[in-house]
Amino acid sequence: DTRSSTLELTLKQLGVEYVTAEEVQTAQAESRDAKITHWIRCLQIAVKLLFPSERALCDQIFEGKHAWKDHCFAAATSKSLLNLLSFGQAISKSKTSPDKVFLLLDMFDRTLELQSEVEAVFAGDECAENRKSASTLVKCLAQAAKKTLIDFKDSIVKESPKNTSTDGDVHPLTSYVGNYIKYLMDYQSSLKLIFQESSNGDGTKSGLVSEISGLIHAVETNLDVKAKQYKDHALGILFLMNNINYIVRSIRSSEAKDLVGDDWIQRRRRTVQQHATQYKRVAWGKVLDCLSAQGLTSSVGSATEGIAGSVGSIGSHSSTTSTSVIKARFKSFNKQFEEVCQTQMNWAIPDKELRDNLILAVAEVLLPAYRSFLKRFGPLVENSHHASKYMKYTPEALEQTLGNLFAKKLPQ
Repeated sequence: DTRSSTLELTLKQLGVEYVTAEEVQTAQAESRDAKITHWIRCLQIAVKLLFPSERALCDQIFEGKHAWKDHCFAAATSKSLLNLLSFGQAISKSKTSPDKVFLLLDMFDRTLELQSEVEAVFAGDECAENRKSASTLVKCLAQAAKKTLIDFKDSIVKESPKNTSTDGDVHPLTSYVGNYIKYLMDYQSSLKLIFQESSNGDGTKSGLVSEISGLIHAVETNLDVKAKQYKDHALGILFLMNNINYIVRSIRSSEAKDLVGDDWIQRRRRTVQQHATQYKRVAWGKVLDCLSAQGLTSSVGSATEGIAGSVGSIGSHSSTTSTSVIKARFKSFNKQFEEVCQTQMNWAIPDKELRDNLILAVAEVLLPAYRSFLKRFGPLVENSHHASKYMKYTPEALEQTLGNLFAKKLPQ
């Protein structure tokens, strides 16, 4: 009893006392985090110094009496070990939050590292319960970490779809999960143990790969729902493009790229490109329709051909084409072009490379179509009264205006 009390007092002086899950739950996050760091330090001191010293003392006092020394050591250390492990158990049972997984993984790492030393110092039948208690804590921390990740994945899917930005920027949830996965990779070896990663017979991977893929899929599912909340369909597409692009870049810049593989990355990059193509069609379709010769002459291509980059052959304009109709078409183009540009100047593409490529892709479709229309129908208007009112833009001016798109939040 004396040795037991002395050991308890020593741990108490280090700040170790028996705690419950309720006590941990009511603690402030900053206080809890500091206590976890302190607990890990105390655990190392106890396992590497206090308990071995107590074992050595029992061995010395009861030399040659194995049953006695094991019994006395177990009696002297059991309560102190229980107090020490109680904090870890309380943390593993406390309410979960996504960030808590990193604390749990820190605790799991340290307890797992010390497990062989615990087994050695608490050897013998008399200490079987002590060894079991320490081993149980390792398992509880692993289960708590696993549950935290699973709960986080479920919460992502359920996150409110109404919480969207007005400019199509990367959503905070996307950036949070991207950074979350990066930090998880610092614990890759521990997570593989926890999820018992293995390869199935068909070559597909399970375990950690499945969990990381599941987190990303949950985000993508949530993004699809959020994109549908945008009244402007083009902005919804831009939102998806920005967010999927962020996920790809985030994964490629972390060790997670080796887990998900090149095929996964290439599929997502194609998805980004598909969104970019869809954006061009939806956002600029009406503008390009204005540059179609359809309805002006009988020998030109359709609006669909215009979107594809062809406005029809460049020949002499029909003699029956009305100047007023041509003026109306130029006026309609100016209006549509200005409305699109005015709106999209306030949209965001935070990735400069993606922004530049998208503007270039729009220019490669719009400028040839405009030059063709200008060459074919401009002569009907250029000599009329107030011609500049209708032919407001040179191709160079259009290109310069396009350069102002997506200027919001552009990196300096």
